Amino acid sequence: MKKAYLILENGDVYTGTSIGKSGRTVGEVVFTTGMGSYMETLTDPSYFGQIITQTFPLIGNYGAITVDSESRKSYCKGYIVRELCEVGSNFRKEGELNDWLIEQNIIGIQGIDTRRLTKTIREYGVMNGMITDSIAHKDALLEEIRSFTIKDAPKNTTAPAEEVVGDGKLKIVLIDYGAKYNIARELAARGCEVHVMPCTATGEEILALKPDGIMLSNGGGDPADATFEIEQIKKLIKSKIPTFGICLGHQLMAIASGAKTAKLKYGHRGANQPVKDLKSGRVYITSQNHGYAVKGNTLPPDAEVRFINANDKTCEGVDYNDRPCFTVQFHPEAHGGPLDTEFLFQRFINMVKEGKNA
Repeated sequence: MKKAYLILENGDVYTGTSIGKSGRTVGEVVFTTGMGSYMETLTDPSYFGQIITQTFPLIGNYGAITVDSESRKSYCKGYIVRELCEVGSNFRKEGELNDWLIEQNIIGIQGIDTRRLTKTIREYGVMNGMITDSIAHKDALLEEIRSFTIKDAPKNTTAPAEEVVGDGKLKIVLIDYGAKYNIARELAARGCEVHVMPCTATGEEILALKPDGIMLSNGGGDPADATFEIEQIKKLIKSKIPTFGICLGHQLMAIASGAKTAKLKYGHRGANQPVKDLKSGRVYITSQNHGYAVKGNTLPPDAEVRFINANDKTCEGVDYNDRPCFTVQFHPEAHGGPLDTEFLFQRFINMVKEGKNA
Protein backbone atom coordinates (compact mmCIF):
# COMPACT_ATOMS: atom_id res chain seq x y z
CA MET A 1 0.00 0.00 0.00
CA LYS A 2 1.24 3.46 -0.88
CA LYS A 3 2.37 5.67 2.00
CA ALA A 4 0.48 8.91 2.64
CA TYR A 5 0.79 11.75 5.14
CA LEU A 6 -1.52 14.19 6.90
CA ILE A 7 0.10 17.51 7.79
CA LEU A 8 -1.74 19.92 10.08
CA GLU A 9 -1.12 23.66 10.06
CA ASN A 10 0.43 23.37 13.54
CA GLY A 11 3.16 21.18 12.04
CA ASP A 12 1.90 17.80 13.27
CA VAL A 13 2.48 14.96 10.80
CA TYR A 14 0.55 11.67 10.71
CA THR A 15 1.79 8.76 8.59
CA GLY A 16 -0.61 6.27 7.05
CA THR A 17 -1.50 4.74 3.70
CA SER A 18 -3.32 6.19 0.73
CA ILE A 19 -7.01 5.53 0.01
CA GLY A 20 -9.10 6.86 -2.83
CA LYS A 21 -7.28 8.91 -5.41
CA SER A 22 -3.53 9.49 -5.04
CA GLY A 23 -2.21 13.03 -4.88
CA ARG A 24 -2.33 16.09 -2.68
CA THR A 25 -5.24 18.05 -1.23
CA VAL A 26 -5.67 20.92 1.23
CA GLY A 27 -8.74 21.67 3.34
CA GLU A 28 -10.14 22.40 6.78
CA VAL A 29 -9.83 19.25 8.91
CA VAL A 30 -13.01 18.43 10.86
CA PHE A 31 -14.38 15.32 12.56
CA THR A 32 -17.77 13.66 12.58
CA THR A 33 -18.96 11.24 15.24
CA GLY A 34 -21.41 9.33 13.05
CA MET A 35 -21.07 5.54 13.37
CA GLY A 36 -22.55 4.86 9.92
CA SER A 37 -24.12 6.69 6.97
CA TYR A 38 -20.74 7.42 5.45
CA MET A 39 -22.27 7.70 1.97
CA GLU A 40 -24.57 10.47 3.20
CA THR A 41 -21.66 12.13 4.99
CA LEU A 42 -19.40 12.08 1.95
CA THR A 43 -22.13 13.59 -0.25
CA ASP A 44 -23.33 16.27 2.19
CA PRO A 45 -22.50 19.59 0.42
CA SER A 46 -22.01 21.24 3.82
CA TYR A 47 -18.55 19.61 3.85
CA PHE A 48 -17.43 21.80 0.94
CA GLY A 49 -13.76 22.70 1.43
CA GLN A 50 -13.31 20.32 4.36
CA ILE A 51 -11.33 17.14 5.00
CA ILE A 52 -13.64 14.74 6.84
CA THR A 53 -12.33 12.65 9.73
CA GLN A 54 -14.50 9.70 10.78
CA THR A 55 -14.15 9.00 14.51
CA PHE A 56 -15.75 5.56 14.10
CA PRO A 57 -12.77 3.23 13.49
CA LEU A 58 -14.10 1.01 10.66
CA ILE A 59 -15.60 2.62 7.57
CA GLY A 60 -16.79 0.98 4.34
CA ASN A 61 -18.14 -2.21 5.88
CA TYR A 62 -21.29 -2.12 3.73
CA GLY A 63 -19.56 -0.92 0.57
CA ALA A 64 -20.68 1.89 -1.70
CA ILE A 65 -24.41 2.49 -2.22
CA THR A 66 -24.87 5.44 -4.57
CA VAL A 67 -28.64 5.74 -4.03
CA ASP A 68 -27.86 6.82 -0.47
CA SER A 69 -26.07 9.93 -1.79
CA GLU A 70 -27.42 13.29 -0.63
CA SER A 71 -26.20 15.34 -3.61
CA ARG A 72 -24.93 15.09 -7.19
CA LYS A 73 -21.37 14.38 -6.07
CA SER A 74 -18.98 14.72 -3.13
CA TYR A 75 -17.77 18.23 -2.33
CA CYS A 76 -15.34 17.38 0.46
CA LYS A 77 -11.61 18.00 0.04
CA GLY A 78 -10.40 14.74 1.56
CA TYR A 79 -11.22 11.73 3.74
CA ILE A 80 -9.54 10.35 6.86
CA VAL A 81 -10.37 6.98 8.44
CA ARG A 82 -8.70 4.63 10.91
CA GLU A 83 -9.41 1.58 8.75
CA LEU A 84 -11.13 1.29 5.37
CA CYS A 85 -12.92 -2.02 4.86
CA GLU A 86 -11.68 -3.61 1.63
CA VAL A 87 -14.69 -5.87 1.06
CA GLY A 88 -18.06 -4.53 2.19
CA SER A 89 -21.02 -6.81 2.88
CA ASN A 90 -24.59 -5.71 2.19
CA PHE A 91 -27.33 -6.85 -0.19
CA ARG A 92 -27.63 -3.24 -1.47
CA LYS A 93 -23.91 -2.86 -2.16
CA GLU A 94 -23.00 -1.64 -5.66
CA GLY A 95 -19.23 -1.69 -5.22
CA GLU A 96 -16.44 -1.00 -2.76
CA LEU A 97 -16.09 2.37 -1.03
CA ASN A 98 -12.47 2.81 -2.11
CA ASP A 99 -13.46 2.48 -5.78
CA TRP A 100 -16.19 5.06 -5.23
CA LEU A 101 -13.68 7.44 -3.61
CA ILE A 102 -11.48 7.11 -6.71
CA GLU A 103 -14.46 7.80 -9.01
CA GLN A 104 -15.25 10.93 -6.97
CA ASN A 105 -11.60 12.11 -7.08
CA ILE A 106 -11.41 12.06 -3.28
CA ILE A 107 -7.90 11.89 -1.83
CA GLY A 108 -7.77 10.08 1.50
CA ILE A 109 -5.62 8.46 4.15
CA GLN A 110 -6.11 5.51 6.50
CA GLY A 111 -4.11 3.90 9.26
CA ILE A 112 -3.51 7.02 11.34
CA ASP A 113 -4.48 7.57 14.97
CA THR A 114 -7.87 9.24 14.45
CA ARG A 115 -8.44 9.35 18.21
CA ARG A 116 -5.31 11.48 18.65
CA LEU A 117 -6.33 13.67 15.71
CA THR A 118 -9.83 14.20 17.11
CA LYS A 119 -8.47 15.08 20.56
CA THR A 120 -6.11 17.60 18.94
CA ILE A 121 -9.00 19.28 17.11
CA ARG A 122 -11.11 19.31 20.27
CA GLU A 123 -8.29 20.94 22.24
CA TYR A 124 -6.99 23.42 19.68
CA GLY A 125 -9.96 23.80 17.32
CA VAL A 126 -10.43 22.97 13.66
CA MET A 127 -7.39 23.71 11.55
CA ASN A 128 -6.26 23.40 7.98
CA GLY A 129 -4.45 20.31 6.84
CA MET A 130 -3.05 18.53 3.82
CA ILE A 131 -3.15 14.91 2.70
CA THR A 132 -0.10 14.27 0.53
CA ASP A 133 2.11 11.49 -0.77
CA SER A 134 5.30 13.38 0.11
CA ILE A 135 6.47 15.60 2.98
CA ALA A 136 9.51 16.92 1.18
CA HIS A 137 9.79 20.74 1.42
CA LYS A 138 7.53 20.73 4.49
CA ASP A 139 7.94 24.48 5.11
CA ALA A 140 6.52 25.28 1.68
CA LEU A 141 3.66 22.84 2.26
CA LEU A 142 2.84 24.48 5.60
CA GLU A 143 2.65 27.87 3.89
CA GLU A 144 0.17 26.45 1.38
CA ILE A 145 -1.85 24.82 4.18
CA ARG A 146 -2.06 27.97 6.30
CA SER A 147 -3.16 30.14 3.37
CA PHE A 148 -6.17 27.96 2.52
CA THR A 149 -9.66 29.44 3.00
CA ILE A 150 -13.14 28.22 2.11
CA LYS A 151 -14.82 30.61 -0.33
CA ASP A 152 -18.20 30.76 -2.09
CA ALA A 153 -19.46 27.44 -0.72
CA PRO A 154 -23.15 28.01 -1.66
CA LYS A 155 -22.37 29.04 -5.24
CA ASN A 156 -20.11 26.01 -5.70
CA THR A 157 -22.65 23.49 -4.41
CA THR A 158 -26.02 24.87 -5.55
CA ALA A 159 -28.27 23.39 -8.24
CA PRO A 160 -27.28 24.60 -11.73
CA ALA A 161 -30.87 25.51 -12.62
CA GLU A 162 -34.42 25.29 -11.28
CA GLU A 163 -35.56 21.73 -10.54
CA VAL A 164 -39.02 20.53 -9.53
CA VAL A 165 -39.57 17.67 -7.08
CA GLY A 166 -43.06 16.32 -6.31
CA ASP A 167 -46.46 17.33 -7.65
CA GLY A 168 -48.43 18.29 -4.56
CA LYS A 169 -50.83 21.19 -4.11
CA LEU A 170 -48.53 23.36 -1.99
CA LYS A 171 -45.84 25.22 -3.92
CA ILE A 172 -42.63 25.48 -1.94
CA VAL A 173 -39.45 27.19 -3.13
CA LEU A 174 -36.37 25.50 -1.72
CA ILE A 175 -33.38 27.84 -2.02
CA ASP A 176 -30.39 25.57 -2.55
CA TYR A 177 -27.27 26.71 -0.68
CA GLY A 178 -25.94 23.14 -0.84
CA ALA A 179 -29.14 21.27 -0.05
CA LYS A 180 -29.31 17.62 0.91
CA TYR A 181 -31.71 15.69 -1.34
CA ASN A 182 -33.80 14.52 1.58
CA ILE A 183 -35.11 18.02 2.36
CA ALA A 184 -36.99 18.11 -0.96
CA ARG A 185 -38.12 14.50 -0.50
CA GLU A 186 -39.55 15.24 2.97
CA LEU A 187 -41.52 18.20 1.59
CA ALA A 188 -42.76 16.27 -1.46
CA ALA A 189 -43.92 13.43 0.81
CA ARG A 190 -46.11 15.96 2.61
CA GLY A 191 -47.99 17.15 -0.48
CA CYS A 192 -45.63 19.79 -1.84
CA GLU A 193 -44.46 20.73 -5.31
CA VAL A 194 -40.89 21.72 -4.50
CA HIS A 195 -39.15 24.22 -6.76
CA VAL A 196 -35.44 23.89 -6.02
CA MET A 197 -33.88 27.24 -6.93
CA PRO A 198 -30.15 28.04 -7.24
CA CYS A 199 -28.79 30.33 -4.55
CA THR A 200 -27.98 32.79 -7.35
CA ALA A 201 -31.69 33.49 -7.82
CA THR A 202 -32.79 36.96 -6.79
CA GLY A 203 -35.54 37.67 -4.30
CA GLU A 204 -37.65 39.01 -7.14
CA GLU A 205 -37.26 35.79 -9.14
CA ILE A 206 -38.28 33.71 -6.15
CA LEU A 207 -41.34 35.86 -5.39
CA ALA A 208 -42.35 35.74 -9.06
CA LEU A 209 -43.00 32.01 -8.61
CA LYS A 210 -45.72 32.95 -6.07
CA PRO A 211 -44.74 30.27 -3.55
CA ASP A 212 -46.94 29.22 -0.66
CA GLY A 213 -43.81 28.71 1.43
CA ILE A 214 -40.04 29.13 1.32
CA MET A 215 -37.39 26.70 2.57
CA LEU A 216 -33.81 27.85 3.19
CA SER A 217 -31.46 24.89 2.89
CA ASN A 218 -28.30 23.73 4.57
CA GLY A 219 -24.88 24.49 3.08
CA GLY A 220 -21.23 25.11 3.83
CA GLY A 221 -18.83 27.96 4.51
CA ASP A 222 -18.94 31.03 6.73
CA PRO A 223 -22.52 32.41 6.70
CA ALA A 224 -21.26 35.99 7.05
CA ASP A 225 -19.50 35.66 3.68
CA ALA A 226 -22.76 34.92 1.83
CA THR A 227 -23.60 38.60 1.34
CA PHE A 228 -25.63 38.18 -1.88
CA GLU A 229 -27.72 35.39 -0.38
CA ILE A 230 -28.37 37.45 2.77
CA GLU A 231 -29.56 40.42 0.73
CA GLN A 232 -32.08 38.22 -1.12
CA ILE A 233 -33.44 36.86 2.18
CA LYS A 234 -33.98 40.44 3.37
CA LYS A 235 -36.29 40.92 0.36
CA LEU A 236 -38.15 37.70 1.16
CA ILE A 237 -38.67 38.66 4.80
CA LYS A 238 -40.84 41.60 3.72
CA SER A 239 -43.21 39.24 1.87
CA LYS A 240 -44.30 37.49 5.10
CA ILE A 241 -44.38 34.17 3.22
CA PRO A 242 -44.08 31.21 5.66
CA THR A 243 -40.40 30.29 5.85
CA PHE A 244 -38.42 27.41 7.35
CA GLY A 245 -34.60 27.45 7.52
CA ILE A 246 -32.22 24.57 8.20
CA CYS A 247 -28.52 24.77 9.13
CA LEU A 248 -26.94 27.46 6.89
CA GLY A 249 -30.44 28.69 6.08
CA HIS A 250 -30.99 29.18 9.82
CA GLN A 251 -27.79 31.23 10.07
CA LEU A 252 -28.51 33.34 6.98
CA MET A 253 -32.01 34.19 8.20
CA ALA A 254 -30.56 35.30 11.55
CA ILE A 255 -27.99 37.56 9.87
CA ALA A 256 -30.63 38.98 7.51
CA SER A 257 -32.73 39.77 10.60
CA GLY A 258 -29.88 41.66 12.28
CA ALA A 259 -28.17 38.95 14.35
CA LYS A 260 -24.55 37.80 14.26
CA THR A 261 -22.84 34.42 13.96
CA ALA A 262 -19.59 33.07 15.38
CA LYS A 263 -17.28 30.19 14.52
CA LEU A 264 -17.35 27.28 16.95
CA LYS A 265 -14.12 25.77 18.24
CA TYR A 266 -14.67 22.43 16.52
CA GLY A 267 -18.33 22.49 15.47
CA HIS A 268 -21.10 19.92 15.80
CA ARG A 269 -20.89 17.05 13.31
CA GLY A 270 -22.57 13.70 13.79
CA ALA A 271 -25.90 12.03 14.54
CA ASN A 272 -25.95 12.25 18.32
CA GLN A 273 -26.22 15.94 19.26
CA PRO A 274 -28.72 16.61 22.10
CA VAL A 275 -30.97 19.63 21.58
CA LYS A 276 -33.38 21.08 24.15
CA ASP A 277 -36.70 22.70 23.28
CA LEU A 278 -36.94 25.65 25.67
CA LYS A 279 -40.75 25.73 25.42
CA SER A 280 -41.45 22.10 26.30
CA GLY A 281 -38.23 21.23 28.12
CA ARG A 282 -37.92 18.09 25.98
CA VAL A 283 -34.52 16.98 24.67
CA TYR A 284 -34.15 15.53 21.17
CA ILE A 285 -31.20 13.68 19.64
CA THR A 286 -30.33 15.31 16.33
CA SER A 287 -28.12 15.02 13.27
CA GLN A 288 -25.86 18.05 12.75
CA ASN A 289 -23.10 19.32 10.51
CA HIS A 290 -21.95 22.89 11.10
CA GLY A 291 -18.99 24.94 12.26
CA TYR A 292 -20.77 28.24 12.96
CA ALA A 293 -23.59 29.19 15.32
CA VAL A 294 -26.04 32.07 15.69
CA LYS A 295 -25.27 34.29 18.69
CA GLY A 296 -28.61 34.14 20.44
CA ASN A 297 -28.06 37.36 22.41
CA THR A 298 -27.80 39.34 19.15
CA LEU A 299 -31.24 38.39 17.84
CA PRO A 300 -33.77 41.22 17.39
CA PRO A 301 -36.51 41.66 20.06
CA ASP A 302 -39.15 39.98 17.88
CA ALA A 303 -37.12 36.75 17.66
CA GLU A 304 -36.46 34.23 20.42
CA VAL A 305 -34.17 31.26 20.84
CA ARG A 306 -36.37 28.14 20.74
CA PHE A 307 -33.76 25.36 20.86
CA ILE A 308 -30.33 25.17 22.48
CA ASN A 309 -27.56 22.57 22.34
CA ALA A 310 -27.71 20.62 25.59
CA ASN A 311 -23.91 20.27 25.64
CA ASP A 312 -22.60 23.80 25.06
CA LYS A 313 -25.88 25.84 25.25
CA THR A 314 -25.38 27.39 21.79
CA CYS A 315 -28.40 28.49 19.77
CA GLU A 316 -30.02 25.62 17.84
CA GLY A 317 -33.26 27.19 16.68
CA VAL A 318 -35.13 30.48 16.45
CA ASP A 319 -38.82 31.45 16.33
CA TYR A 320 -39.59 34.77 14.61
CA ASN A 321 -42.69 36.13 16.28
CA ASP A 322 -43.24 39.04 13.88
CA ARG A 323 -43.72 36.76 10.87
CA PRO A 324 -44.50 33.10 10.02
CA CYS A 325 -40.93 31.90 10.21
CA PHE A 326 -38.79 29.52 12.24
CA THR A 327 -35.33 28.07 11.73
CA VAL A 328 -33.21 25.28 13.21
CA GLN A 329 -29.48 24.60 13.23
CA PHE A 330 -29.86 20.80 13.19
CA HIS A 331 -31.16 18.50 10.43
CA PRO A 332 -34.76 17.33 10.94
CA GLU A 333 -34.51 15.43 7.64
CA ALA A 334 -31.50 13.53 9.10
CA HIS A 335 -30.63 10.79 6.55
CA GLY A 336 -28.66 9.42 8.13
CA GLY A 337 -29.47 9.99 11.72
CA PRO A 338 -32.32 10.11 14.24
CA LEU A 339 -35.78 11.18 13.15
CA ASP A 340 -36.70 12.77 16.50
CA THR A 341 -37.34 16.21 14.99
CA GLU A 342 -38.97 15.15 11.72
CA PHE A 343 -42.21 16.69 13.05
CA LEU A 344 -40.81 20.15 12.24
CA PHE A 345 -41.64 19.57 8.58
CA GLN A 346 -45.28 19.16 9.54
CA ARG A 347 -45.07 22.31 11.65
CA PHE A 348 -43.92 24.13 8.52
CA ILE A 349 -46.65 22.56 6.37
CA ASN A 350 -49.29 23.64 8.89
CA MET A 351 -47.88 27.17 8.82
CA VAL A 352 -48.03 27.18 5.01
CA LYS A 353 -51.63 25.95 4.97
CA GLU A 354 -52.68 28.59 7.49
CA GLY A 355 -51.09 31.28 5.36
CA LYS A 356 -52.75 30.00 2.20
CA ASN A 357 -56.18 29.82 3.84
CA ALA A 358 -55.77 33.33 5.21
